[in-house]
Amino acid sequence: MDTFLIKAAQLILAFAILVIIHEFGHFLFARMFGVKVEKFYIFFNPWTQLFKWKPKKYYGFFNKKKHFKGVNPEDDEKRSEGKGKFWSDTEYGIGWLPLGGYCKIAGMIDESMDKEQMKLPPKEWEFRTKPAWQRLLIMIAGVLFNFLLAILIYAGIVYATGEKYVPFSEAKMGMVYSDVARKAGFRDGDIPLSADGKPLDFPADARMEMIQAKEVKVLRDGHDTVSVAIPENLIFLLDEEAKSGKSPVNFMAYRIPVKVTQVSSGDGADKAGIKTGDRIIAIDSVATPSLDMFLSTLENHSGKTVQVKVVRGMDKTVHPDTLSLPVKLSENSKMGIGLEVDPSAFYKYEEKKYGLFASIPRGIEMGTEKLTSYAKSMKLVFTKEGAKSVGGFGTIGSIFPDSWDWIAFWNIAAFLSVALAFMNILPIPALDGGHVMFLLYEVIFRRKPSEKFMEWAQMIGMGLLILLLLYANGMDIVRLFK
Repeated sequence: MDTFLIKAAQLILAFAILVIIHEFGHFLFARMFGVKVEKFYIFFNPWTQLFKWKPKKYYGFFNKKKHFKGVNPEDDEKRSEGKGKFWSDTEYGIGWLPLGGYCKIAGMIDESMDKEQMKLPPKEWEFRTKPAWQRLLIMIAGVLFNFLLAILIYAGIVYATGEKYVPFSEAKMGMVYSDVARKAGFRDGDIPLSADGKPLDFPADARMEMIQAKEVKVLRDGHDTVSVAIPENLIFLLDEEAKSGKSPVNFMAYRIPVKVTQVSSGDGADKAGIKTGDRIIAIDSVATPSLDMFLSTLENHSGKTVQVKVVRGMDKTVHPDTLSLPVKLSENSKMGIGLEVDPSAFYKYEEKKYGLFASIPRGIEMGTEKLTSYAKSMKLVFTKEGAKSVGGFGTIGSIFPDSWDWIAFWNIAAFLSVALAFMNILPIPALDGGHVMFLLYEVIFRRKPSEKFMEWAQMIGMGLLILLLLYANGMDIVRLFK
């Protein structure tokens, strides 16, 4: 339950941040061009809301019609005519339905479907009276701000933490691959070289580049260069594998030795004499030179006593000791040890540090790479496997860590910001991209689509989005019972 609450809190916080930034983009450009923004809401508020506030007019849960001391009633009249201050012309609030947010822009056919306002004569402070280029900028501002937020987050992360990684060429034991990856043609120990001819230098980006490639070249057995043809549906097979929770590896991971970092007092390893720093190289005469082999060999030994061969003093002496120790395992095949999982503890690594100005270009590069990668993967959603892999809030929430980690949180938030920007610019009525599509039509053909057409398009688009939302979250529910 605690894990669920932590994931849910991270999801809601990230979603709220992304909605605020997106809608603020619309708000800022609308006010810059003198367009009145009637409402600015985080989350939707059908029928009621958790909180609302309008500067100098009312506060809290109730609409207080009376004026406060020092407030000129004429100010309210000016605001109703769109002549108020930059920010005080708008009602701000928090809705109870966390499915998004909105800016209600005067004189615009949007999700509010305010048909009565559209029947009145156009006002100079309405969206519909502004030049097409201004309306276009107002509509793309939300997407632009989400993308800029992702860039800012990525820049902030690399500025704060830098980037530490082991080049593939330094991983002498190669990589370990999941079952799906091995079925695609990879072998444990393969060292990635290139994807569609592009060298794989930076491991953080290599996974997606390999999955989306048509051909990946690897170094096998230390001397053979082998080409692996990547199946088009590999990304979906890996997604299903990850959701099953049965694979300890997500596509691939560094193959590393087995080094003990912690020994629990009173457990089997402690009683047998295993020490922190020991390297485990075999179990019952079965060699375990790598962590993946150790874990697979240890399975199905519940409650048994096994002979564990360790090398002691490898990091400190020229002639380390090799010991064979009898270890009594627990009922779930555990011996009470912690193991090193950081590949930089075994291999030569590179570390990049970024100053304030250097972090910005890296942030732009990372944001652009994520956007390109996401756009490429979207084409697969329209396949049979892609339709099955669609998920809703449960799927999104599952990618957050079980415990609160700010670096992980901001990394995920940045990716979601990129995804939100891409999804919103799709040419679907009711999304920003739908409004942009109709504005481009107006610019090209020198005439607006009729308001009746826009109303119908908006309703159809909203219907499609609601169906998609129900389908995606329905798939999450179906997976719970599988």
